[in-house]
Parts: sequence; C-alpha cells; structure tokens
Amino acid sequence: MHKKKNRIKQIVFASLIAALYAGLTYGFSFISYGAVQFRISEILTVLPIFTPTGIIGVTVGCFLGNIGNIGANPFDIIFGTLATLIAAVITYLCRNIKIKGIPIISLLSPIVINSLIIGLELTVVFVNQKGGFPIFALWVALGEAVVCLGLGIPFYIILNKHKQIFTDC
Repeated sequence: MHKKKNRIKQIVFASLIAALYAGLTYGFSFISYGAVQFRISEILTVLPIFTPTGIIGVTVGCFLGNIGNIGANPFDIIFGTLATLIAAVITYLCRNIKIKGIPIISLLSPIVINSLIIGLELTVVFVNQKGGFPIFALWVALGEAVVCLGLGIPFYIILNKHKQIFTDC
C-alpha cells in the first residue's frame, strides 16, 4: 500500500509541475515563444535536481506549452519537448556535481541543450536568416541563462532549504 501511495503522489506531483509549466508558458506567452524568448516556466527545470518526477513534469509541461502556442510549429512541439526531456535527464544525473553547493552543471544543462536543439530547429525553420545557427543558438542560450541561472539559482537555494517536501516524489 505504501508503494501505491507514493506512486499516486508522484503522478500528482508530475501533473502539478506540468500544469504549472504550461500555465507559466501561456501566462507569459508574449516572451515565451520565438527566437528570443524568456520562458519563465524554465525555472522549473530546477526540479529534476530534487526528484526524478521533475523530469516527467517539465517534459509534459513543455509539450503542453508548445501545443498551446497559437500557430504551433510541429518542429517545436517535437524538438522543443525532446530538448526539455534530454536537459531534464542530464539535470537529474548531474545533480550531485556541485560548485560551492550549487549544482551548476544541472543548471547549465537546459541552457546548453536548448541552445543546440532549438538553435538548430530555428535555423531550419527560418532558413534565410542572417547569422543562422550561431545567432539562433546564442539568442536561445541568452534567454535560457536569464531564467535558468538568474532565477534558477535563487529558486534552487530556496527549494534546497525545504527539500524534505520532495520526499517520496
């Protein structure tokens, strides 16, 4: 019975993360989409540091956020979600590698993975844009860095002080 209760808690927690991610993406839609984006929902990419349930939550949330975009790009639905999944898995796997108590590789993974995958996606979608891949990757990395580091580090510090909330999640 205890395992079943934990499994239900994990499903509820993943659903909550997904809903929060999608809601933040929609709520800040004016800065959540495009070549230059500051997707506030990416702050939730910190959660896989604390629980593998965060991997599922942010991935499903990203998928929901991408399909809810008016004029949704099929490439973004597929590759944006894939980028989030890959980054979330790396975040989880690298959670114990810390510099001065901060799991910096975990916090950098969404920046690096999204800049590469989404940068490439944007290069394919906007074929004749000047600068191509390096420019798109740089813009994606900039937006990700503002959220994942600028907001993510303080968010991590706050959550780390209360990490017991992630027990059995």
